[in-house]
Amino acid sequence: MQHGVQNSGFHAKSAPVIPWLQLDTAKVPDGSGELRLMRRGAEFSIMTGSTELMNSRLSGSEKALATTVCERLAERARPQMLIGGLGMGFTLRAALAELAPDAAITVAELVPAVVAWARGPMAEIFGDSLSDPRVAIREEDVGGLIRAARSTYDAILLDVDNGPDGLTRAANDRLYDMAGLGAARAALRPGGILAVWSSGPDADFTRRLRKAGFGVDEVRARANGKRGGARHIIWIATNPGSGQPRN
Repeated sequence: MQHGVQNSGFHAKSAPVIPWLQLDTAKVPDGSGELRLMRRGAEFSIMTGSTELMNSRLSGSEKALATTVCERLAERARPQMLIGGLGMGFTLRAALAELAPDAAITVAELVPAVVAWARGPMAEIFGDSLSDPRVAIREEDVGGLIRAARSTYDAILLDVDNGPDGLTRAANDRLYDMAGLGAARAALRPGGILAVWSSGPDADFTRRLRKAGFGVDEVRARANGKRGGARHIIWIATNPGSGQPRN
């Protein structure tokens, strides 16, 4: 349907299309691919091949990964949180907004360039989150931090790939197999939470979580918050601190 005055001879010009610009690339450790940082106007995108891993305009489910966990940590004093994957910092900033001043957040990011992007081209998006005294950035594999910990964390938040099936790095699968889930449970305090973001459901992963002794809730969150977009999955897996899961 057209709007306007008919037969006026006037033709509205369409808005110019802003092209995507590639700002930088970074090799994925132990993988054959690479990450690409793209920008279009004020919009950023991180891609691998033709797959978009994250976009600065779509942050609803990444924020929900943090807020859903923080709601369940509200009564804990001096909570210790480990976030796997810095990305565009959506999860980190949402956690900082919810957690008290006595909290501590360790962010493990395997690709040093992603941290450099956060301090450089995307600094405006990150604001002062990386300099917050509650935050420590570790440029290393989150799996190593998990395996080295014993009853250390109140929450472990994983957003290191597109979900439990490693896309950018096959080694990420080790986070989600039975040995990886056992290590995560050992790294959590009693009642601690393992939260995992995924672009879609995975019934096998839900079963593995339960087999590993976690109580499991599946939370659906929209990519664009309340306004819509794709529905992503967040697993909230609780360590009951005993031999039996809560549900």
